Amino acid sequence: MVKVLVVDDLPILRESLKFIIEQDPQIEVVGCAENGKEAFELCEKLAPDVVLMDLMMPVCDGVEGTLIIKTRYPFIKVLILTIYGDDENVAQALKNGADGYILKDIEPDKLRRVIKNLADGVAVIQQDVLSTFIQQMDVMESFLVEHKRLIAEFSQKELDIIRLVVEGKNTKEIADCLHFSEGTIRNTISKLLERLQLQDRRQLAVYAMKNKLV
Repeated sequence: MVKVLVVDDLPILRESLKFIIEQDPQIEVVGCAENGKEAFELCEKLAPDVVLMDLMMPVCDGVEGTLIIKTRYPFIKVLILTIYGDDENVAQALKNGADGYILKDIEPDKLRRVIKNLADGVAVIQQDVLSTFIQQMDVMESFLVEHKRLIAEFSQKELDIIRLVVEGKNTKEIADCLHFSEGTIRNTISKLLERLQLQDRRQLAVYAMKNKLV
C-alpha cells in the first residue's frame, strides 16, 4: 500500500485529489495539509511514502515545503503539482530535492500510476512539458551537455529502455515491455547513467529529450 499526503491550500482540490487517488486500492491518502509547514509536521505523524505538493500556497509554499521535508525526511518522495508557466518555481523545487513534477491537467489514471512509480523510486517529469522546461531550468545545466559521439554508440536495446524511462515506466514495466529480466534493465540503466555522467532516471529523461533520442 502506497501512503500519500496531499498538500494544497484549496479544500475542494484536496478532496478532489483524495477521491481520484483512492480509486486505486493500492493507494491510500493518509492525510491532507494546506501548506508546506503543515505537511512537514504531518510527515512525522503519518510517515507517507509520497507527498503530492502544490507549489503556490500561503504561509509555506511548495518550494519551501519541499526543502524542509527532504532535509528531514530524504526518503519521502515529493511530487510537485504544477501548471504551465511556473518553470522558475519548479526548478527551485527540484533543486530542493523534489523527485518529480506533473501538470494539474494530468489524467487520473496516469496520476495514480505516477504516484505508484514514484514510490518505487522512479523519478517523474511529465513528458509533455519536458522539452519546454529543459531550456529554462538552471538546475539541469550541469548535465545538459552535448555528447554527440556517445549518441551514435547507443544500442537499440539502450534506446528502447531510454524511451520507456522517458514515458515514466518503472523497472518491471520496462522489463515486461522489452522481454528482459528486471536485473538486465537495472544494470543497463546503471551503465547508461555512469557513461553519461548522470545521477538518476530523471536526468536521463531530460538528456534523452535534449538530444532527441526519443
